[in-house]
Amino acid sequence: MLGRIFFFILIVGLPLSIIGSLLHWPSLLMFIIYCITIIALANYMGKATESLAIVTGSTIGGLLNATFGNAVELIIAFFALKEGLIEVVLASLTGSVIGNLLLVAGLSFFVGGIKYKRQQFNVYDARHNSGLLMFAIIVAFFIPEIFSMTLSDSKTMVLSIGVSLILIALYLAALFFKLVTHRGVYQHSNQQDHEEVPEWSTQKSLIILVLSTIAVAFVSESLVHTFESVADALSWSELFIGVIIVAIVGNAAEHASAIILAYKNKMDIAVEIAVGSTLQIAMFVAPLLVLISLFFPQSMPLVFTIPELVAMSTAVLLTISIANDGDTNWFEGATLLAAYVIMGIGFYLL
Repeated sequence: MLGRIFFFILIVGLPLSIIGSLLHWPSLLMFIIYCITIIALANYMGKATESLAIVTGSTIGGLLNATFGNAVELIIAFFALKEGLIEVVLASLTGSVIGNLLLVAGLSFFVGGIKYKRQQFNVYDARHNSGLLMFAIIVAFFIPEIFSMTLSDSKTMVLSIGVSLILIALYLAALFFKLVTHRGVYQHSNQQDHEEVPEWSTQKSLIILVLSTIAVAFVSESLVHTFESVADALSWSELFIGVIIVAIVGNAAEHASAIILAYKNKMDIAVEIAVGSTLQIAMFVAPLLVLISLFFPQSMPLVFTIPELVAMSTAVLLTISIANDGDTNWFEGATLLAAYVIMGIGFYLL
């Protein structure tokens, strides 16, 4: 029944998105249509990811979901960089980090915890990811901000490029570690995915993932052009749009996938999506955007504002303290969600 609803939304929403964009319908109406369409597309990306995870395992399945989902984020940020909206791009990156760690993980723990009193996931992956999160957010993001206070703009940009190259190199090394040299070394899961039969074949899942990502990218790019009008109509600031709205919409696919999988007690892949996507944003997407910005008139240094840094580091520390034991419940999910709401209120007031 739910699948039919999403299918109906998709076959109606996607044409309306194209027609409305060509005919220049009111921005607020198009904003709603775009968001609903992205949610429907996210459902299909979630199903494709689940089928792939059964065949390839939770780590690769989660990585594929995060990669396809973050491709949308990267496309949105690219167009924003092209328009010179540096603050919006940095704010959207901040929103992706706190959104994945607090909103996605929080909703996953909460929704899954309502159905199951206790849910477990790979504790070794959780601890491995904790170190990377600490490095990416607490070290790599703070250093450019602190040093920029005494450095010139040109030297700050050089520092940002250096940090970006190191982040990308370490991220690729982390993938090599998890998928090659230490693949299967740290096994700790009570989920028997290998006994399940995937709903879709690997080929069909990959095709749907690619097509869904292309469709989401188109709708998301159109969505970017409605932000200014919607902000004026609803009295939202650019910072709030970047941190909350752009981040939620840009990562809608991952949000839906992680929550659905958590409800099915597939916590390994749900956590891999939430945390893996955060690491990909912090260690690959953000530094890549710094390097891409060098080709535009206005370069983007890897320098966040103090509220953004505090929000991201707080989200990292809270998530680590909750997830490091490889065990969770609905109350821990509610705690993460409460932190996200508090930060959302703060950014709205800014």
